[in-house]
Amino acid sequence: MTEPTRGRRRRGARAAMHALRAAPLADADQPIRPGLSGGRYQPLTKPEIARIHEAVLETLETIGLAQAIPTCVETVTRAGGRYENGRLHFPRALVEDTIANANRSVTLFGRDPRHDLEISGSRVYFGTAGAAVHIVDIDSREYRESTLQDVYDLARVVDGLDNIHYFQRCVVARDMAEPADMDFNTCYAAVRGTTKHIGSSWVEPDHVRESLKMLHTIAGSEAKWRERPFVSMSNCFVVPPLRFAEDACHCMEVAVHGGMPVLLLSAGQAGATSPASLAGSVVQAVAEVLAGLVYVNLLVPGHPAMFGTWPFVSDLRTGSMSGGSGEQAILAAACGQMGRHYDLPTGIPAGMADAKLPDAQSGYEKAYTLTLAAHSGANLVYESAGMHASLLGCCYESMVIDNDMLGAINRTVRGIEINEDTLSLDAMRDTCIGGPSHYLGHPQTLERMQKDYVYPDVGDRTSPKEWLEQDRPELICTARKRLASLLANHPNSLDDEVDDLIRREHRVLLPKEAIGRM
Repeated sequence: MTEPTRGRRRRGARAAMHALRAAPLADADQPIRPGLSGGRYQPLTKPEIARIHEAVLETLETIGLAQAIPTCVETVTRAGGRYENGRLHFPRALVEDTIANANRSVTLFGRDPRHDLEISGSRVYFGTAGAAVHIVDIDSREYRESTLQDVYDLARVVDGLDNIHYFQRCVVARDMAEPADMDFNTCYAAVRGTTKHIGSSWVEPDHVRESLKMLHTIAGSEAKWRERPFVSMSNCFVVPPLRFAEDACHCMEVAVHGGMPVLLLSAGQAGATSPASLAGSVVQAVAEVLAGLVYVNLLVPGHPAMFGTWPFVSDLRTGSMSGGSGEQAILAAACGQMGRHYDLPTGIPAGMADAKLPDAQSGYEKAYTLTLAAHSGANLVYESAGMHASLLGCCYESMVIDNDMLGAINRTVRGIEINEDTLSLDAMRDTCIGGPSHYLGHPQTLERMQKDYVYPDVGDRTSPKEWLEQDRPELICTARKRLASLLANHPNSLDDEVDDLIRREHRVLLPKEAIGRM
């Protein structure tokens, strides 16, 4: 074969590849998609899981939880629990019966059914979360206070990022002076910004009731809301160690009776509010969440509830939280594995970089914490994008960058499919026996380049020569351009007539002129 002919064939193969990449793929043919099955990484052995489970049952039966509200005490003692010396104890049989009969397959609905998430088995989804009080300003390299506008804009950004599958509020609206305004408007701004499933939180039961009225309006009726509840409650119903949070429990009861899914959150900090031993931290977190699961299932059997073991890690030299540490990675993964052991819908945190900016430290901290979390088999990986300074700061540009990373991690979750075609013996025969001795234009290559491979949205894979010719683009600058496009082209996610009705009936503090603003 002459050199010109060989060159034409290479160019033809490249053209075919470019054409194939431009063609849309059916959902089933995508290289990654929401809900791929994890669970291949198992930091705990089966005997270790059994020992943790036994320690959990002993904790609940002999230590119990303090500060239970009267309805909780009445509900649990009526089912066989014991209330002594201000502590509510959970018998082994009650806990194990609850685990056996709890809802194992929860659907977290989006307002758009394309975004429905089936939470069962070891299906894995990535989402946001947190209560950051600052936004990272890349230009000034400073942290400013987060606002209601940020809640709305971050929801819009997540709405356009394929590898972030749900939105839980990740910043606090610091410009809301009253708790009632903050709770209602945080929920409103999130719903206004995305049609993906939303997680939010409330501090008083009346605030939950008012938000439910709004959600009924958006759904079309209370009955339609109950059919497809597209907002869930993130509820820190415990104050570690082993105490109920009274206001949060009142809120949780309203949510459960109102048909709202609940993320049962235990967020102890190892060495401070949970044992410094990582094993002990797992035991306490699991015990606290199982107490909540018993409580919820006694209120409404089979209510959609997520096993939210969120133990955090301290830097024991200072006592401050360390969200990006190796200890945090293994701790969250162990909790994910415990969730799979119980076969419960499970959520854990990962991706909470200690780094203050989207730099190399941020990249490596997020990468290993998120990879272990995804492979642990936990269903919902919260705080997986945008978070810095151990949850004190949130960064818009990081959301876009982290979306690339989550796509790559999701590809590792998918693993390698082994079948007659993928073993590639026919492709090797075609190529090596009388063939061109390369696979560039082979039909299998053209087919697999889209079905098996994930390509970064903002990551740079150009050669040094191409990079120089493009004026040396930096990742943050590329992410900023993508961010501007997401905000500029975001569709209106709420009908104007519905929005007007909500504004007439509720105290909406996100100005109309802020809707759709860049």
